[in-house]
Amino acid sequence: MKNIIIGTIFIMICITVATFFFEMHQELTTPELKQPIEEQDTKVSETPQPSPLQPIFEDDSIGYSLQNNQLQITFNKGSDWVIVPVENAKFFAGEYNGNEQELIENSYILTQNRSAFLYSEGSSIKLKYSLNQGETWEDSVITVQYPPIRFRKVEFLNESFGYVIISGDRTMSQEWTTVYVTNNGGKQWKETAHSDVTRLIYDGGFVDENTGFLSFGILNPVEPDLYVTQDSGNSWHEANITIPEKYHEIFVMAEVPFKEEDHLAVNINQGPNGDYQGGKIKGKFISNDNGTTWEFSMEVE
Repeated sequence: MKNIIIGTIFIMICITVATFFFEMHQELTTPELKQPIEEQDTKVSETPQPSPLQPIFEDDSIGYSLQNNQLQITFNKGSDWVIVPVENAKFFAGEYNGNEQELIENSYILTQNRSAFLYSEGSSIKLKYSLNQGETWEDSVITVQYPPIRFRKVEFLNESFGYVIISGDRTMSQEWTTVYVTNNGGKQWKETAHSDVTRLIYDGGFVDENTGFLSFGILNPVEPDLYVTQDSGNSWHEANITIPEKYHEIFVMAEVPFKEEDHLAVNINQGPNGDYQGGKIKGKFISNDNGTTWEFSMEVE
């Protein structure tokens, strides 16, 4: 009997000692195990924040950004942004894609009163535009069927009249150029007559609702090739530009004419290979018959 009592007491002492050391071990190891779990939970909860948008400014306050694969515009130096509801890739679709880091030059309008962006959707050419700084957007179809575009330009002269010039279907040094005009602020567009010139277009534009120009020839030009309409695109004819012999094959590419006092003026540059006076000099020409004939006026930088 005495041996049984002693054995029972021994077993209870062993259990007590074992329990004590087990609890001590738990107190020592639990904090070490918890630390990695807490650090892991912290890492999971930290969501990467997008970088602040960096505007490409059109003026002191208006700009746009293509960051995060989304075109956004601002009218207050980047404090607030408005999303343009078009996929970025559609602004660059076509034969010419630009660098895709900035919108293609002349393919958009961004002012206080009008935001407008040319884009391709399948074989259609469209214009996404807003007249209230992006609060609401409208879509208009320039043309439902057009080959992949190279040159593109949109401009408005006033609230009603605007024009779009596009070119496509290029083969070597030939392509098709088309001009569209609107008289209701961009809601509907009308295709004008064709000039029937298939040289690559350099630039074009209207100076008023009736008078417009197309300038052709960007590959090794030797003389300006300027066409004019005086009936809002119902017909086009070649302008007659008198180049002084001194400037023959020097002034070769006509820019878009502009109004100056009581006449029209145009700068004709030296093209991509000009080296006269370092290639920086242009020839200024004057027209007194609304763009049909042009005479040399002076050299300009």
